[in-house]
Amino acid sequence: MSPLSLTVMNRLWPHGDDHVPHLKEAIVDTSTEIFKKFGVTSDLVVAHYMAQFSEECGAGIEMVENMNYSAAGLMRTWPARFGRDRANKFAHNQQMIAETVYGGRMGNAPPPSHDGWDFRGRGLSQLTGRENYKDVGTHLGLDLIADPDIVNDPNHALEIACHDMFTCKYESLNCLEWAEKDNVIGVTRALNGGVIGLSDRRSWLAKWKQALAVAV
Repeated sequence: MSPLSLTVMNRLWPHGDDHVPHLKEAIVDTSTEIFKKFGVTSDLVVAHYMAQFSEECGAGIEMVENMNYSAAGLMRTWPARFGRDRANKFAHNQQMIAETVYGGRMGNAPPPSHDGWDFRGRGLSQLTGRENYKDVGTHLGLDLIADPDIVNDPNHALEIACHDMFTCKYESLNCLEWAEKDNVIGVTRALNGGVIGLSDRRSWLAKWKQALAVAV
């Protein structure tokens, strides 16, 4: 497996450090050790992982989930939760939206708890939900409940994301196993729970395969 290079990161994630300084450098510096720790042993799997991360966090520029939905966006994304009147009331109120759509799920307490906001998507893989923050933190020895922003710490970002990829499953296979099969749909379903952004994930995968000289 070839080491991840800063040259490639700079080319594919040109604004990757804009919101989290030194993110790209930290990913490169920790990649060999972290990938080995989580059983990533081929450029093919690295390409799949980096493609998913690229889509999930916008190539480093959306390390915290953007909940700034318009009324139309709320009705389109969560039609069962938002009729027109409710969507107009919630539109562009990011904290209220997060607490409503994530409250009572994934280990989050329902509103008026702030869990939905505190444990919204973060990091390279957009880790979401109190339960997932607690699980990852427990395994890695990090208190992500007390300080959720550790997920975006450059020194921990790749390790947390790779742990997320290792534990997320679809049809009993985790992201690593689907990536080894070169199955982008399987990886996406395991990580995302659906196929949101699949066309972008395919596009990113093609870019990362080319950058890492993976045969297609």
